[in-house]
Amino acid sequence: MEKNVSATKHLIVDGSNLLHAWPELRALLRRDRDAARARLVDLLAPLHDNSPEPLRLTVVFDGRGSGLVVEHPAGPPSFSCIYTPAGTTADDVIEQLVARSADPAACLVATDDQAERSTVEAAGAVWCSSRDLAARAGAATDRLRREIRRRRE
Repeated sequence: MEKNVSATKHLIVDGSNLLHAWPELRALLRRDRDAARARLVDLLAPLHDNSPEPLRLTVVFDGRGSGLVVEHPAGPPSFSCIYTPAGTTADDVIEQLVARSADPAACLVATDDQAERSTVEAAGAVWCSSRDLAARAGAATDRLRREIRRRRE
C-alpha cells in the first residue's frame, strides 16, 4: 500500500537501494559513489522543503567508516543522512528507526527491496516504491519552481 508523502511525518529512504533503482543515480554511482549520494539528496530536498506539512526526511546509506555518521545536508535537523558503520546495513538502521518510532504508522519507507518492505510493514510502517518516490520528488520540484516563478512576478 502506498501512502501520500505529504501526509507522512517521517519519510525514511533506503538510499543504498535507490542509488541502484533510479537510472540517473545508477549511472553516476558507477563513476562516483559520493556524487551519486549527493545527487539523491538534491533530488529529495524539494520533498522536505516544499512539503505542505512538516516532514522529517531521513536518507540511510550503507557503510561509511567505523561508526554511525549523521549529517544534515540542508541544515535543519529534520533532514538527515545516516551512514551506517561497516558491518551494519541500511536495512538494519531503517528497521530500528521504524521500531523505535513513537508512531510507526507515521513512517513511510521508500525502497524496492521486497524483504525490507515486508519487514517495515510488519512493524507498522507504510511502504512506497522508488518509482512512486521519484514521481513525488519530481512533483515537489515542479511545485517549488512554480512558487519561485510566482514570487518573482
